[in-house]
Amino acid sequence: MKSILLHISTDAGMEARLQTALDLARAHGAHITCLQAVSFEVFAPGDFYGSAMAAALPKIKEAAEEQRAKLEADLANEDVAWDWLFLHGMPETRLLEQSALHDLVIVGPHDVGERKGPSRMAGELALKAPCPVLVVPETATRFDNTAPILVAWNGSFEASVALRSAVPLLAKASNVFLASVEEKLDKDRFDVPAFKGAQYLSRHGIECEIVEIPADGSKIADLLTSAARLRECGLIVMGAYGHSRLSEMLLGGVTRRALTDPELPILLAH
Repeated sequence: MKSILLHISTDAGMEARLQTALDLARAHGAHITCLQAVSFEVFAPGDFYGSAMAAALPKIKEAAEEQRAKLEADLANEDVAWDWLFLHGMPETRLLEQSALHDLVIVGPHDVGERKGPSRMAGELALKAPCPVLVVPETATRFDNTAPILVAWNGSFEASVALRSAVPLLAKASNVFLASVEEKLDKDRFDVPAFKGAQYLSRHGIECEIVEIPADGSKIADLLTSAARLRECGLIVMGAYGHSRLSEMLLGGVTRRALTDPELPILLAH
């Protein structure tokens, strides 16, 4: 995990993402690319002559320049390698383009300007990016690379991809838990049993504990979060499920629930 792509924006979670990126970069000897994507397309109902756009452009540019100056000054005092990439366009589009040659993308749980619900951008990237996506809660103050990690396991292809993508992080964790929620309906679709996942990790020198969580009628995402909290985990790893053409939120129910105001950082891979 040597190349980290960090989403730069003016939302409330920026500081949390920055500190997480710095902690990861130090632990892995990684380089951070700060991507600041700004769209100068402003739409307002009834603005037929573009007056709202003309008035907003200077403010958008000024805010972007101020943020860049501040963060570059902060980064200059950090002991990590970094560079700054400023691009015009929608953030999700530019992040997806740049993700091709990065090992990790770091984003927030909400879209810019939104305070509720999971991020459409995070969902888009989780399903389309060729590397894992780390969703960082706005309340995060640091990323403990040695904290235990819980891997959500249901034997699916997506879960397997997420497990494999998380190996660099799992290798530094003090404990790894491979957790499955016991649901009778899921028994028949466990294409890959949990012990196979544990076997794969063992070949990377990573020991893990297989955990079976009883279903009690709660949402699967809530059960996984509670299990992670109980074990003092600093990260949840899970496969991203969904289809990019769905109009609802791109993601399947468990993934969408997990990304709704997450309590812990979540690593997603599809």
